[in-house]
Amino acid sequence: VVAFVGFVGAWTQAALGPEALALAGCAGAVIATFFTFLPSFLFILLGGPLVESTHGNLQFTAPLTGITAAVVGVILNLAVFFAWHVFWPEGFSGRFEWFSVLVGLAAIIALWRYRAGMIPVILACGAAGLIFRLIAG
Repeated sequence: VVAFVGFVGAWTQAALGPEALALAGCAGAVIATFFTFLPSFLFILLGGPLVESTHGNLQFTAPLTGITAAVVGVILNLAVFFAWHVFWPEGFSGRFEWFSVLVGLAAIIALWRYRAGMIPVILACGAAGLIFRLIAG
């Protein structure tokens, strides 16, 4: 999304002139992406050694434990939100999507029991959903 916005912004403003719209768009996309992710990388590269130096200090590890628990809660909330909208796309009063549950269970079994790779499982689930929708209408 960031790259697209950068591309469109540079394209519409004709940043390099009217004859170089594509070049301006590509440059805008690269610049927008670079400066979006640059602060994150700086925090990691500059703050990483500081965090590692506080590894055994209880004064720092206790708050980080609480932050970790909060992050796990946010991830769980997001998982429940997505499951709700996938299994009941029209809300609880609508129909229940059994096929989505079966695909989800198959994905969990493939990942945990058979140690399948994440990308092949995602592609297989997407293909199964596409085939189901094409057949079911």
